[in-house]
Amino acid sequence: MRIILFLFIFISTLSMAQDKTPVKRDPYLQNPSPAKTQPLKPEEKIKLINADKIIKDPAKYDGNQYFIGNVQIEQKGSILTADEVVLYSEENFAKAIGNVRLQNADGSVITAGEMEYDGNTQKGVARKNVVLTDPKQTIKTEILYYDKLASQAYFNTGGTISDTQGNVMYTKSATYFLDTKMIDFVGNVKIDNAQYIIEGVNIKQNQNTKVAEFFGPTTITNRANPKNRVYTERGTYRMETKEAFLNKNSKIFYNDKILTGDDMYFNQITGFGKATGNVTLDDPKERRYIKGGYGEIFEKKDSSMMTKNPYAVKIMEKDTAYFAAEKIISYQKPDTLDITVKKSFLRAYKKARIYKSNAQGRADSIAFNETDGVMHMFTNPILWSGEKQVTGDKVEAYFNTKNENIDSLKVIGNAFAISKVDSLTLKDEFNQVKGKFMTVYYQGNDIKEARVVGNAQAIAYVDDTDQETKKPERIGITLSTCGIIGALFEEKALQIISCSIGAVSDTYPMSKIEPSRRKFPDFNWNTKDRIRKWQDILVDSPNNEEIKYTADNELFNQAQKTIDDEKAKEEAKKPKRVRK
Repeated sequence: MRIILFLFIFISTLSMAQDKTPVKRDPYLQNPSPAKTQPLKPEEKIKLINADKIIKDPAKYDGNQYFIGNVQIEQKGSILTADEVVLYSEENFAKAIGNVRLQNADGSVITAGEMEYDGNTQKGVARKNVVLTDPKQTIKTEILYYDKLASQAYFNTGGTISDTQGNVMYTKSATYFLDTKMIDFVGNVKIDNAQYIIEGVNIKQNQNTKVAEFFGPTTITNRANPKNRVYTERGTYRMETKEAFLNKNSKIFYNDKILTGDDMYFNQITGFGKATGNVTLDDPKERRYIKGGYGEIFEKKDSSMMTKNPYAVKIMEKDTAYFAAEKIISYQKPDTLDITVKKSFLRAYKKARIYKSNAQGRADSIAFNETDGVMHMFTNPILWSGEKQVTGDKVEAYFNTKNENIDSLKVIGNAFAISKVDSLTLKDEFNQVKGKFMTVYYQGNDIKEARVVGNAQAIAYVDDTDQETKKPERIGITLSTCGIIGALFEEKALQIISCSIGAVSDTYPMSKIEPSRRKFPDFNWNTKDRIRKWQDILVDSPNNEEIKYTADNELFNQAQKTIDDEKAKEEAKKPKRVRK
């Protein structure tokens, strides 16, 4: 009986004339649809479902009727409930006050302290402790603008969005598209998660796919280790798999290292990352960076790999070392004696090259222990220092970790050291020492001494000072064969300071030693591949024009001519047999 009475009163009140004063609207609702020539269809009208009281007070709401107590109104499947509702029937407009709740047909719910709703445009404004919930997330803000036809909600007074995955998003302004579940953040955004924090500007996030797109400077920080983070100015992030795809001005910070590139990928779960284009891996602690066209990093193994014309630059206190190869690998691992100490290693594979101001080298591969200062050169190694060249089956270089200069070399197998007698001339004169094993010692930045063990041999040009002119005068060449040789490299000479175990040493004047004996059969002086400047390492070989040296055989040729002339005279004296 009460329901029938209520409906009778409701129908009667709707037919009563109302105040023609236009309703005062929120600016968002200031553009109602133009008046229609035909009356609204029944389904387009806001309908009153229930109210405990109907009141009309000339002093309140411009004399418009309002309803209080368990008020429910409905339009096109959306039901709004509130403590109090003012219904402007002619404008198809409603104002709801107190415990407002809007249940939409798409499953979303908006609760607020008050709300305005335009039935013609199907737009609304909710205020005071506004909460929008749907199966994907919850939005909390103070003012929410809702467009049912466009299926979107918008706020610009600050708010939070939390989803079912535990992500909480803080932003001043955002638009939520209820049909596609896309959130468009404008301005500064913070997305908080148990594993990471995303902070940036202009982010779009799809709540269905859990994919976030970045359109401005954005940082993804590892909560457990804040130093490990990702930065980009354009990219995509898959929040469930924690994969980042980075496309503009991007950086990956991991284990105190920085990877940059044109296009990048990083998986925060596995710690694997890769970059293409202009790739740089910077290691500030080691004062070393690696550049190339493609790079990979392995955060958990603390290792990296670079290919496509890679090169590494090791910055030292007074010098810089450059490495290049087809592939460069860097990694760190605990010291075997103290696991709390990490050692850094650099390896260059296939056609490896190194440039340093006082040493340049080539080998098939180079392995460098940066912490201990030990460098291994494998397979056809060749090392130059000044006008001296060292080759062998394997070369080990030992750096002084304090002054970062090379202290010594160990040459293992077929060791061969060559020194140009006079670097200022193009004379074909080279001091040489060779054997099975060799230790080379540096003084300052130059090779000073060599100790050769096993089938040791030496070819040394010998000079003396003319007492009258005080200028050096060539005496000849000394050929030495010993079990062990100690040789001292001087400015223009190789001084044999020791020759022991089966020692044989002879000095020949220049007139009595043929040119073929002035070099060992495996003499391999290389000027074509010699690295003269650091840029030379960027190619397989600088392919220098071979230096052509002039042989000084004048004395030998004169002596040989004299011998030949004497032989000719002797032959002439012999009686000639004449056939009768």
